[in-house]
Amino acid sequence: MERKLQQFERLLKIMDELREKCPWDREQTLESLRKLTIEETYELGEAILDNNLQEIKKELGDILLHIVFYAKIGEEKKAFDIADVIDSLCDKLVFRHPHVFGEVEANSAEKVSQNWEALKLKEKGRKKRVLEGVPKSLPAVVKANRIQEKVRGVGFDWEEKEQVWDKVREEFAEFEYELKNNKQAEMEKEFGDLLFSMINAARLYNIDPEAALERTNLKFIKRFSYLEENTMHKGRSLHDLSLDEMNEIWEQAKKYD
Repeated sequence: MERKLQQFERLLKIMDELREKCPWDREQTLESLRKLTIEETYELGEAILDNNLQEIKKELGDILLHIVFYAKIGEEKKAFDIADVIDSLCDKLVFRHPHVFGEVEANSAEKVSQNWEALKLKEKGRKKRVLEGVPKSLPAVVKANRIQEKVRGVGFDWEEKEQVWDKVREEFAEFEYELKNNKQAEMEKEFGDLLFSMINAARLYNIDPEAALERTNLKFIKRFSYLEENTMHKGRSLHDLSLDEMNEIWEQAKKYD
């Protein structure tokens, strides 16, 4: 513990030095850091998907730097400092874990999650709206997943997870109907409903839809790169290949997944 505190103190001192003496660090604002923080968060997510522990350590450091940076700017504005940030977090963690720090019983992760969402609505100063905490800027897949998790916390969910497949089939039928009618606006609407129901199914079966889709993206990139490199190695262009020829090489690429 002592080593951890020493290193955190070292980081705070370095941040003070940078803010005072580095021209770039001195010019940064809450707004200028925002896009960089988002980028760092995605880089952490990529390292987690790769299960690269050294990269995870590195990216966590980058995000910690941003947290300390924001706190330093808050201190300069006389709004808050890093101690206030940590104190607020500790209070929230204690409040939202009454099964650890109080007398509430919660012997499953599902029960803890339900309690968490219910307690968030009771926190001082919060408007009592279930979905108000979902950031508008979240990517659509992540946002859909968070919406579904939050309403589950107040009991708005399927009684049995298998019931979701009836909803998926219903939404697919509605999309298929609009597809036959060739109505673009209605097709998009129903496709959105279908995606939402599929994300809901993923949640019920403990699948992270964002991570699942990203793994498929990376798999596709790998296979297509094999297709492209194989074609170039033979002195040909993808434009010269028939679809059957492409599919033949694609099947070869699948062996290397």
